[in-house]
Amino acid sequence: MDNKEMKDSDMYKAGEIKGQTQEKPGREFKMEPEPIYDNKTHMGYGRLKDKVAIITGGDSGIGRAVAVAYAKEGANLVIVYNIADKDANDTKSIIESYNGKVLLIKGDIGNSKFAEKIIDRTIKEYGKLDILINNAAEQHPQQGIQYITDEQLESTFKTNIFGMFYLTRAAIPYLSEGSSIINTSSITAYRGDSTLIDYSSSKGAVTSFTRSLALNLAEKKIRVNQIAPGPIWTPLIPSTFDKASVEIFGENTPLKRPGQPVELAEAYVFLASDGATYISGQTIHINGGEVVNG
Repeated sequence: MDNKEMKDSDMYKAGEIKGQTQEKPGREFKMEPEPIYDNKTHMGYGRLKDKVAIITGGDSGIGRAVAVAYAKEGANLVIVYNIADKDANDTKSIIESYNGKVLLIKGDIGNSKFAEKIIDRTIKEYGKLDILINNAAEQHPQQGIQYITDEQLESTFKTNIFGMFYLTRAAIPYLSEGSSIINTSSITAYRGDSTLIDYSSSKGAVTSFTRSLALNLAEKKIRVNQIAPGPIWTPLIPSTFDKASVEIFGENTPLKRPGQPVELAEAYVFLASDGATYISGQTIHINGGEVVNG
């Protein structure tokens, strides 16, 4: 798929995803097929014109799709990533092809000093901050809790919730009335996952963080919401699951296929736009039709 045009009939069925694995962290350019990140039949409406948005994990997967959609809506971007230089630079080129402005920042979001660096560089580059997308995450499937080491547990929580906390804390002084924070949670926060105990727990923390922060920032008129994806075809999948699991990835959804990153992007645009000014503390579930509590 070349991301030139996206229709529902183009969405990959689970059976068409070849069993494959990668070393961690995954690289989007190595995936077969590559995820669909852009709907070129939609060129944007200027809904985020001149807004400044930080997107963690914006080099690939859901983050890339959101970055491309934001660029088409007129936003100026900061893409935060950890290791995948080629994916990050590919995303930068895509954004620039839409005449978007983008700053790449590389580092570990689990480090509070790096979070402060992200905000400092953003303000120096653009002079303001309007939208914060806390999207970066990691997962490490294990067959039982006894196999989850201290190091794995700490790494998962540092990336998935500590990093989100650090970056949000650093961003708050620069956010104002009308600003928007959007966190990426997961369907696993609601129904659990037998092999992703630490990941599911961290995403449960993201959900509680979103709800509590929304209440805390309501007086400042800063909105906080989250997206809870189901199975989405991103580099996280072939880099963490075995070939057999990848081969059938997403088949257990009511729509019988995994989602593509582009199918989430519009929700992130909506929550950051003036169309969602009375929405805070809420979750949009994008999971192929599964009804989950909350």
